[in-house]
Amino acid sequence: EVQLVQSGGGLVQAGGSLRLSCAASGSTFDDYSIGWFRQAPGKERERVSCIGVSDGSTSYADSVKGRFTTSSVNAKNTVYLQMDSLKPEDTAIYYCAAYPKSPNWPLCGGFASWGRGTQVIVSS
Repeated sequence: EVQLVQSGGGLVQAGGSLRLSCAASGSTFDDYSIGWFRQAPGKERERVSCIGVSDGSTSYADSVKGRFTTSSVNAKNTVYLQMDSLKPEDTAIYYCAAYPKSPNWPLCGGFASWGRGTQVIVSS
């Protein structure tokens, strides 16, 4: 089973940028897709982005499209979430999740292993 260690996050002013990292260990990195999720207080968890590690295909929620970019550095077994033009409504705890490849599920679908989360606060 893959283990995920998150880093990054913190406090930033609106319009600023942050980069989150999600480092994987314990399994073959190429066999996964990695999703970034966020959950704000009182709100449901939202999937922000998904990347297929083996082919680099990506998808984004409409709320972050054009502002957030997810990428992977396979040599480092790490996926990043670059967040630009941050808004106060981006404030949340951000989680990464690793989904094993499966013919039964699309990318970022099925059972996942989760990181512990990291706080992002965007001040107005």
